[in-house]
Amino acid sequence: MDLNTVALLLKVAELRSFTAAAASTGLTQSGLSRAIRRLEEQLGVKLLHRNTRSVSLSADGLLLRERCAPLLAGFEEAEQLLLDRRCQPSGTLRLSLPSAFGRIVILPLLGELTQRHPQLVVDATMTDRLVDLAEEGFDAAVRIGPLSDVRLVARPLAPMHWVTVASPAYLARHGMPQTLEDLARHNCLVVHNPYLGRRVDWQFVLDGKRVDVQVSGQLLFDVGDPLIDAALQGFGIVQVMDFVARQALADGRLVPVLEPFSGRWRELALVYPPSRQHSPRLKVFSDLLQECWPRAWS
Repeated sequence: MDLNTVALLLKVAELRSFTAAAASTGLTQSGLSRAIRRLEEQLGVKLLHRNTRSVSLSADGLLLRERCAPLLAGFEEAEQLLLDRRCQPSGTLRLSLPSAFGRIVILPLLGELTQRHPQLVVDATMTDRLVDLAEEGFDAAVRIGPLSDVRLVARPLAPMHWVTVASPAYLARHGMPQTLEDLARHNCLVVHNPYLGRRVDWQFVLDGKRVDVQVSGQLLFDVGDPLIDAALQGFGIVQVMDFVARQALADGRLVPVLEPFSGRWRELALVYPPSRQHSPRLKVFSDLLQECWPRAWS
């Protein structure tokens, strides 16, 4: 059985017309009709019901479609993937990246990406706003936290651990908090998310359960980027993703606070619309993330 002829049969059934199917496939109507008749003769069954107005699949034709359509779709996808691998990705890849994470972790990878693919242009927007990928024309985004948009495909990257830290100078002046209640007496540097319309609560673990703590202080920011700089200057206590504070913790410019209550984890993922799933531009970026993740994270 010739799968190319089966594909022609399914095209006739889809368009319900030999004339339309012939125009779609570039064949003559008579040539298309002969090919399908030969298939029917080969199988010894009638695959189409024909009348003067339209054509439709017979019971045997429906069975053939049920069995063969997934095979044909798989062949087409494999062919496209192989063609994509031959093609050097070009054009513009539009990305939405969380501000701090994008600057510290992703930016070094973008340089490597453009060196590998000279025809590729990366248009990266650093923002903590949850952009509408389809509406605003983005190819993909890196998201931290729960993924609420079921329209998007998500590729998990890693869990993100959050730490609470302060500078030695600040703690020398104000003392080390011992309990979550002690935070009320400290200057906590927080993010006021303009898209949520409120301050972002801090999260801790107490007796194995997550605890959200409303904190306050004299400095509020609309993004998380300035938090670590303010903490380094001794302005107060911050809660940030561990990669942001890692170097400052290692060299002693910051110290952990409330370690017994630490335990906030949030998932990190690359998300994109289903229509971008086989994009060569997105594939090379996604593959680079997977390849370089241990190095980027260290």
